[in-house]
Amino acid sequence: MTSDSSAAGVRVPDSKLSREATELVRDTVSDLIYDHSRRVYFFGALQGRNRDLGFDPELLYIAAMFHDLGLGEPFRRSGRRFEVDSADEARRFLQARQVPEDSIRRVWTAIALHTTPGIPEFMEPEVALVTAGVEYDVLGIGYHDVTKGDRAAIVALHPRPDFKQRILQAFTEGVRPKPETTFGNVKADVLAHYVPGFERGDFVRTILDSPWAE
Repeated sequence: MTSDSSAAGVRVPDSKLSREATELVRDTVSDLIYDHSRRVYFFGALQGRNRDLGFDPELLYIAAMFHDLGLGEPFRRSGRRFEVDSADEARRFLQARQVPEDSIRRVWTAIALHTTPGIPEFMEPEVALVTAGVEYDVLGIGYHDVTKGDRAAIVALHPRPDFKQRILQAFTEGVRPKPETTFGNVKADVLAHYVPGFERGDFVRTILDSPWAE
């Protein structure tokens, strides 16, 4: 085990699958996204412990590590939500290693829904806890559910210098080329703040302007 494999009583799974996921993601994303993804795993696992949820640490780890991969340059012209691009990359990774389909489904769903509040918490623990980890690290939801000492240990392992501004920049860069994918989701808020001229999709106008006569 490496020195960065544990914090706050949570350990990164010591498996070939986890090591390969770490290597792939580390070689693919920026330090910002790598450190964020690792914190999502640690905070998600702690929230799982707080909620007394039984979960598969390996699946939680894979989902956390891949969850923002779709923000990268190779996916910016895909025309799909970055969450789906991220989930599909995780699925390809797991299918290539003959992981059971039910496990792949859980990882895919956890990633695809991680920016859709109000749903993941009622699904499988791995799905719920990826969102919990993201909400903790990005939004500060449940901030005091984790002790000051545990929080400090995780941030010492994976620091977050100027994280708020840098993650917003990463979101902007990742979705700016495909603004249509923000319709009905939280990334519309990002483009509204940071992209001049962005026009938010309007659900009511979409209904009223549909081709139906009535």
